[in-house]
Amino acid sequence: MTANILLTENIHAEARAHLTGAGLGEVELLGGALSDDELSARIAELMLLGVRSRTAITPEALANAKQLLAIGCFSIGTNHVALEAAERLGIPVFNSPFANSRSVAELAIAATIFLMRRIPEKHASAMRGDWAKTAKGAYEVRGKKLGIVGYGNIGSQLSVIASGLGMHVYYYDIEAKLRHGNARAVDGLDELLEMSDIVTLHVPSTDGTRFMMNAERLAKMKPGAVLINYARGDLVDIDALAAVLESGHLAGAAVDVFPTEPAGASERFESPLQRFDNVILSPHVGGSTQEAQQAIGQEVAEKLSAYVKEGVTTRAVNFPEVALAPLGPGRQRIAHVHRNEPGVLSKLNDAFSASGLNIVGQSLATSATIGYVVTDVEGKAPDDLVERARGVPGTIRVRVLGG
Repeated sequence: MTANILLTENIHAEARAHLTGAGLGEVELLGGALSDDELSARIAELMLLGVRSRTAITPEALANAKQLLAIGCFSIGTNHVALEAAERLGIPVFNSPFANSRSVAELAIAATIFLMRRIPEKHASAMRGDWAKTAKGAYEVRGKKLGIVGYGNIGSQLSVIASGLGMHVYYYDIEAKLRHGNARAVDGLDELLEMSDIVTLHVPSTDGTRFMMNAERLAKMKPGAVLINYARGDLVDIDALAAVLESGHLAGAAVDVFPTEPAGASERFESPLQRFDNVILSPHVGGSTQEAQQAIGQEVAEKLSAYVKEGVTTRAVNFPEVALAPLGPGRQRIAHVHRNEPGVLSKLNDAFSASGLNIVGQSLATSATIGYVVTDVEGKAPDDLVERARGVPGTIRVRVLGG
């Protein structure tokens, strides 16, 4: 039997267990990412596709996705998926924005302590056979100023841990956020950079954040401060960071994400930062703990199964959000995706009426591009209902659930 659900890139087995337990079909697990050609060839046969961060889902691949109901990004980020193209085709995309927050926050704290104690240099020295036993340049984190750029799920958790260590926590966010512990908001990014002993980035990649830490911003950081980027690879100008490390303006850095990353273990990793002993480099593992991967596997799989079985789209990243109660006995549910244009709902209801169906519940949500209406009806829909619904102008997809 050919698997109709494909999970790539070593997605946690919890996802497979949930999807098979929900009776959604055969699940195939792949250890690596799919190339563009491989994805284009496989996607035509799939009902569900799960990826992490290395499989790029392009508009060209999606054009072949005639049976694909939904995509699960088993990660925070979704910038490797053509979200608008998926939306136009009626394919919701789900992710896991919270499950690895603790793992990333813990690693940022670990990097903070190691950088402030100058452990990377001492480690490199010891590996070369030297014995650099000195307190020069090494500091406790207690009483130091931690500057958090982006006070979302990760940034706020980090602030609580840092407060418990006795650090003075400051943060900058473009939106007003409820502060935790002793954290205090500052009015601008430059103010945060100038005052902080440690600056750590926890923002998404957007037009406003790409290469936000350029040469000018790095120069504004406090002399002797350290920079941590465990967020997105295009937030920092790596060449500019290498320059301020070379000059001694910054005392160190920790980087887990890069503008260009190897596609897999067989591809060599290269970076201008590799020549520095005072830099911690890691291969995009900020959220890579067993706890986080299990939680992500469960969360995204639950969202996928809720959509397939119930039509629920709450917390989809590219799709109108419709929250629905479980389907009651003796009822069916018709999920209809259409272009957002006038008159679709009335024509769809005319199709239901012509089929002799009694509507007992209906939910509609729209985006600028599409509409998503879910209709619960009594009894069993006649065989020709799907064709009637597909005949409504503007229709993209129709599914009958239940019964």
